[in-house]
Amino acid sequence: MTEDAKKPPTAGKRVALGVSGGIAAYKAAEVLRGLQQAGCTVRVAMTMRACEFIKPLTFRALTGQHVVVDDYAIDNPDPIAHITFSQTVDLFVIAPATADIIAKFANGIADDFLSSTYLASTAPVLIAPAMNTAMWQHPATVRNVDQLRMDGVHIIEPDAGEMACGTFGPGRLSDPQRIVQAALDI
Repeated sequence: MTEDAKKPPTAGKRVALGVSGGIAAYKAAEVLRGLQQAGCTVRVAMTMRACEFIKPLTFRALTGQHVVVDDYAIDNPDPIAHITFSQTVDLFVIAPATADIIAKFANGIADDFLSSTYLASTAPVLIAPAMNTAMWQHPATVRNVDQLRMDGVHIIEPDAGEMACGTFGPGRLSDPQRIVQAALDI
């Protein structure tokens, strides 16, 4: 058996993992590890709000790479980091995707690194929503998710269960292994 035959079919796949700011942000580390175990190289981009739930250092420790939060930061040597970042990936996975980031993507708003990178990317996109049931079922969110589907974005439906606020219903981040498998299937 050749060395190439031993490698998983996803070996070398370059994945951008976008992490937006919700309580499920900590589960993004598990998604990252699953992608790495499948042979993917993963780079991470976070919203500022995501940094309030999980630190960039966690992802840097797991990837060995710089985690991008703000491409307009004074110390960023690349003034067009969102373009550079978007052109070096084969797949863009957003987990968790909050109602806010979904709305930005659906409406072409590019006011932070993650949303700017989304608009600059030509790679396939997988979004794993995570939010309160009322937010998930709100007509604006339904409309935004429908728009993303029309734009060719892959959506992995959230799970139903207990929310962080104690209510029950759909909106929980899908199981990290299910997200990984969906990413590998694209």
